[in-house]
Amino acid sequence: MDTIEVDVLLARLLDALGQGPAEREEIRVWARSGVERLHMADGTSVVFKYAESPFAAEHHALDVAEQGGLPVPARLAVDQTPELLGMLLTDLGPATRAVTEAEGAALAVRVHEVTDTKDLPFVDEQSLAAMPEKIHARLNQHNRARHDLGALIGTADALAKVADDRAAGAELAPYGLCHSEWHPTSVYPTGTETYLLDFARAFRGPGLLDLASWHGTIDAPDPAKLGELITSYIAAGGSEAAAVSRGGLIAARWALGWHRVWVADWFTHQLVIGWAEGAEDAWISAISRHLTEAALLLRA
Repeated sequence: MDTIEVDVLLARLLDALGQGPAEREEIRVWARSGVERLHMADGTSVVFKYAESPFAAEHHALDVAEQGGLPVPARLAVDQTPELLGMLLTDLGPATRAVTEAEGAALAVRVHEVTDTKDLPFVDEQSLAAMPEKIHARLNQHNRARHDLGALIGTADALAKVADDRAAGAELAPYGLCHSEWHPTSVYPTGTETYLLDFARAFRGPGLLDLASWHGTIDAPDPAKLGELITSYIAAGGSEAAAVSRGGLIAARWALGWHRVWVADWFTHQLVIGWAEGAEDAWISAISRHLTEAALLLRA
């Protein structure tokens, strides 16, 4: 990321807010995005969040979420260039406690009830079914001089063969706004409100993909554990259709399988646009693990 461009963007944002230069404190900074706390001369503070494409439309997703009645940080100033998004957000202060799974389920209900998602991307049955073939094409596109991707491509092929059947039911309820990275870290309790963060890759689609992401992908997929979360989700007011089988599979297995495909799709996209340069082995290992789990879950 061009740090000079980030500095110029920040100066414009501060000017829009009527503020001069601020002391910057890194909260978390990645290769393509960052979050900092800015300490102003008057003793106040705001949060500065910046990101490159494809994370550069989060302000639109936050607008959708807010208009849908969800508690998200206020955007105090927004500026965008062709390469970069910058936002100054209300500083929420420190989180006051850990988030429970029951809270995650209840808040997910509220997220998925938002159906007016404006121009956000969407994931439906057709786009889900197309993902394994897209993964296959990207793996073929990647230079295989240093990597034998034959087994990976074979797994993608196996998934492509069953994709049309297994994607059935993608548009069953819950179908609405999806956070896309629904983890405990995306729920932020303060003394007065519990906020939702990190909508950078939000889309309209199957809410079960959010529920499948709650437990992460480090551990092996656990349909029984996700089944318990789906039960909590329904108890919190979510659609009873969340527990309905789809694509010939129980809901939890369907959700975990397609979530793994969705993650592999994202990793292969990064691979072909060069974001994995210098770390291709790690990326390919992650793609292999997610595709293998997806094939087992979706019975490819």
